[in-house]
Amino acid sequence: MLDSELLASIQQLVEKKIGRSIQLGPTRTVSGGCINHAIILETDIGLSLFVKWNEQAPGSLFECETDGLTAIRLTRSLRVPEVIGSGVSAHGVQFLVLEAIQTAAPGAHFEQQLGRQLAELHRHGVAEEFGFARSNFIGSTPQPNRWNSSWIEFWKSCRLGYQLDLARNNGYGDHRFSRLADRVLDRMDDLLSHEVQPALIHGDLWSGNYLADEKGNPVLLDPAVYFADREAEFGMTTLFGGLSHWFYDAYQEIWPMQAGSDDRIEIYRLYHLLNHLNLFGTSYLADCLQIMQKYA
Repeated sequence: MLDSELLASIQQLVEKKIGRSIQLGPTRTVSGGCINHAIILETDIGLSLFVKWNEQAPGSLFECETDGLTAIRLTRSLRVPEVIGSGVSAHGVQFLVLEAIQTAAPGAHFEQQLGRQLAELHRHGVAEEFGFARSNFIGSTPQPNRWNSSWIEFWKSCRLGYQLDLARNNGYGDHRFSRLADRVLDRMDDLLSHEVQPALIHGDLWSGNYLADEKGNPVLLDPAVYFADREAEFGMTTLFGGLSHWFYDAYQEIWPMQAGSDDRIEIYRLYHLLNHLNLFGTSYLADCLQIMQKYA
C-alpha cells in the first residue's frame, strides 16, 4: 500500500532531483514483477514517474538496480529508464523512482533491433575480469559478484555452485541431487573451456524485463548485471521463450556465437532454473535434474 509516509518520501526525493516543488497526482497500478509493488505516478509538471517499493526488500535491492541500469546506459547500446533516485521511507520501506516509459506496440523489426542492440551491449560493456563492482540480486536471490580472472572459477563459485548450495540448504539436496550437482561442477573445466572475454550482460533477460517505448523501440528493465561470458545472457532468454529466430539471427549477424554454444547455454539455463527452484519451489526440480543428468 502506498501510504502517506512513503508518498512524502517519494515527493521529497523527486523535488531534490529536479530542483523544484511538485504536486503528485493520480496513480495507476502496474506490474512490479513477482517481488515488488509498482505504480505510475503523475505530477503537475507533466512528469510521469514509475515507482516501485517493497516492505521487505533485501538490503540495497534498489541501489543495485540503479547501478545496473547505469552500467547499461553507459554503453549507449540500449535504452533503459532514467533513474530519478532510490530511498527508504521513515517506516523502512525501500523504493525506487524511474522515468515512466510511454509504451506502444513493438515496431515491425523489434526483435531484430533488440538482438542487434544486445550484441552491441555485449561488445561495448567490457572489463578486465568477471564479476561486478558490487554483488546484486537475481530476483530476490543474492547474486555474488566477486571479481575473478577465470570465468570457470567465477561460474562455479558465484553462480552454479552458489545456487546448488542454496538448493541443498532449502531441502532439495537428496542423494541423487547432490551426486549430480558434484558431477556437473566437476565437469565445468571441460564444458566451459572456450575462449571468453568479460562482457556486460543484462543477466535476467526474459519477456517481462523488456518493452517497446513510444516509438516501438526496445527498452530494458530490471537488470541483474555482471561481466560474464556473453552466452550466459541466453540462459534466461531461452528459458521461457518469447523471442523468435529473428532475435537470435540478428544477434549472430553482429557477433556470431562460438562452436558448442548450445550446450553452454543449457548450462547457463540451469542457473536460472535453480534460482526459480530456490524462489518458487519444486515445480522446477524436474527440469533442473534433467539438465544435471545430461551433463553429469
